[in-house]
Amino acid sequence: MSAEPTGFLYPFIDAEERDEAALVTELARSAQSKMAESRGLRSATLERCRDGIDAAAAAMAACFLQGGRLLAFGNGGSATDAEGTVGLFRHPPHGRSLPALSLVDDQAVLTALSNDVGFELVFARQVIAHGRAGDIAVGFSTSGGSVNILRAFEEAARRDLLTIGLCGYEGAAMTVSDAVHHCLVVRSESVHRIQEAQDALMLELWSTVQRYVAQNERP
Repeated sequence: MSAEPTGFLYPFIDAEERDEAALVTELARSAQSKMAESRGLRSATLERCRDGIDAAAAAMAACFLQGGRLLAFGNGGSATDAEGTVGLFRHPPHGRSLPALSLVDDQAVLTALSNDVGFELVFARQVIAHGRAGDIAVGFSTSGGSVNILRAFEEAARRDLLTIGLCGYEGAAMTVSDAVHHCLVVRSESVHRIQEAQDALMLELWSTVQRYVAQNERP
């Protein structure tokens, strides 16, 4: 019988394991360790980024109150974070629905731009098409160095959009780019833990935006 094509991800499962109880115990221990690590990183990141979240949320709320719209983008798992962000702002569990657009969900647009102008411009060209001064560009990159994310921020800044970046590791190019107005960094080298903490950051950012919008919108 041939090995499962995904066996390289979890080699210990495909090994000649005879002690099922020991395997289950090890799996449970591994899961508990990862959950504890994730909880700790989320808590530490939210505490460290408190001032940054507040400043970014205040700026975002001002844009929304002036009729701005949020544009979100990312690659791979960060693309799902971008889509989740759009869903959160457009269809919130409570509070006000705020306008948002995902730049990752149109396969025809993504493949056409990738083929015709190059993947490094796949989001920048959409910013040109959809972005207006006073809108908000939110980009996710676990590395902080994704070229297509940086090009999109540069285009957004040229067009007077507010730019918000979420990244991991030490932030790489995103933290030093003049095109990124607010950058929230998750200090971890694990892609999985970075994305989990970014989800927590975005939820807190959304909640703070809602508070500022409620405080400042006209009766």
